[in-house]
Amino acid sequence: MTATPAPNPPTAPDGDFLRLDQQICFSLNAASRAFGGVYRVLLKDLGLTYPQYLVMLVLWEHGELPVKRLGEHLRLDSGTLSPLLKRLEAAGLVLRERSAHDERSVQVRLTGEGVALRERALSVPRRIAAATGADLEEIRELRDRLDRLTDALDRAARQETAGSP
Repeated sequence: MTATPAPNPPTAPDGDFLRLDQQICFSLNAASRAFGGVYRVLLKDLGLTYPQYLVMLVLWEHGELPVKRLGEHLRLDSGTLSPLLKRLEAAGLVLRERSAHDERSVQVRLTGEGVALRERALSVPRRIAAATGADLEEIRELRDRLDRLTDALDRAARQETAGSP
């Protein structure tokens, strides 16, 4: 008598969705950590950590900004951002000054050294793209999909917070 293999179910039982390899959050976290490792190596020559690099990207793009706006761009609160800015200021890359119009507001601007660092950082995105093995169009598509995912999750979180279904 020969045993007949059991057919594969068309959908996974609920318990299978609790497997680690089924979690999108884990895949995103693993990818983020892998990116962090590559960035750590590339940014070492610039004397920046990855979070500091993100601050510099915003300042290179937008110029002088209040800390609050900088935090909005980076999705960081001032408690997280302040130590980053303090280290960047100690490195001579940025200056923080109280606003003359509103003493509660602190403006952040690049120093000459911070502006000059941009030139040295130009190779970073190209080297990151090369590390992914993807072409620029694939990277753009992935970034766009991740942006849509982030927007959807932000909306869902707001709905959950508001108590809506």
